[in-house]
Amino acid sequence: MILSWLATAVAFLIGDRLLSGVFVGGIVPALIAAFLLGLVNASIKPVLFILTLPITIVTLGLFALVLNALMLGLVAWIVPGFAIDSIWSGIVLTIVVAVVHAVAVGLFGRKREAN
Repeated sequence: MILSWLATAVAFLIGDRLLSGVFVGGIVPALIAAFLLGLVNASIKPVLFILTLPITIVTLGLFALVLNALMLGLVAWIVPGFAIDSIWSGIVLTIVVAVVHAVAVGLFGRKREAN
């Protein structure tokens, strides 16, 4: 859980460097935004996912990227020092977060032993 939180904060900082439409005011706003994104993803996103499931099926899952970008936009609206200019910046930031998570879990995740 802490790995996921830190990986998301690092992804936000990477997104700030790579994307002109993303602004992160430092490590503290990145950590706060990462924590709040975890809360939003645990509480609001499942309801919205169920409500938008038909659209997600029709778009072969691509609408899930839009839904994730909307969750990022909600967090950016709440957290001072964290801003996303457009839905496209949010979608690309969603991809950056996914890649950073995959790398973090691959490098630092728990190794499961086969029995």
